[in-house]
Amino acid sequence: MREEATAFVPGHITGFFSSHPDDDPTKAGSRGAGLTLTDGVEVTVEPADEPAVYLEGDPVEIEPVETVLETLDAPARVRAASDLPLGAGFGVSGAVALGTALAANRVFDRRLSVNELVTVAHGAEVRAGTGLGDVVAQARGGVPIRLEPGAPAHNELDGIPARARVEYVSFGELSTAEVLSGDTDRLTHAGTRALSRVVEEPTLLSFMFASRAFAREAELVTDSVAEALADVAAVDGQASMAMLGDTVFALGTGLSDAGYEPAVCATHPAGAMLK
Repeated sequence: MREEATAFVPGHITGFFSSHPDDDPTKAGSRGAGLTLTDGVEVTVEPADEPAVYLEGDPVEIEPVETVLETLDAPARVRAASDLPLGAGFGVSGAVALGTALAANRVFDRRLSVNELVTVAHGAEVRAGTGLGDVVAQARGGVPIRLEPGAPAHNELDGIPARARVEYVSFGELSTAEVLSGDTDRLTHAGTRALSRVVEEPTLLSFMFASRAFAREAELVTDSVAEALADVAAVDGQASMAMLGDTVFALGTGLSDAGYEPAVCATHPAGAMLK
């Protein structure tokens, strides 16, 4: 047993998705596409008599993380650090769950493969209702396209072969669990159309167009997001809404050119990793 281990997991912005439930959480998930970010979450795991989870030093309850620790039989203290806001569409809960799985596997010598650890974290997210596709995307990195839902044994991934500067501004939180527990028919139809477009033309420009169309067709655009999207469009920039959060992201300098003071990062070239 090691004293501790640390993993880095990139943040993930989903541009569009369709929901695919299943009684088996490893088969459930989403199809869609998004961006993984150089802004992410660093997760450190160390053995502890009383398991606990801390985010930026404050005790928190993140159900998927607790499930991961139970599944791996890993009584541990989990310390997560990130500049990304929680509940704003950056896949933070999935990142902490996946980082916990990777680090706990090393600390407690569970000898599981990457796909097995991704399956544990993905299943925990689905059961908690906090995400459907972040974990598998964060494990891959880049600009992932989720062609089929579920954990690695069931899903199919592709990607857009590109890198970009990314800017983002968050206006607040949206409840992923509330959206996913409601009627998702409109959302799923819009997500299916968006995915078809990006599969036909796998470019960042096509991804941004499809993401904006999805947000409007799925009726998820908030007033704050609508105003920011209009501002970026007015300066010929490319922006859309992060799913699911009251957050706008843009490629290049779209938000800066529109007069905002965004956080700035880039697409991450690789997936989650031990440090």
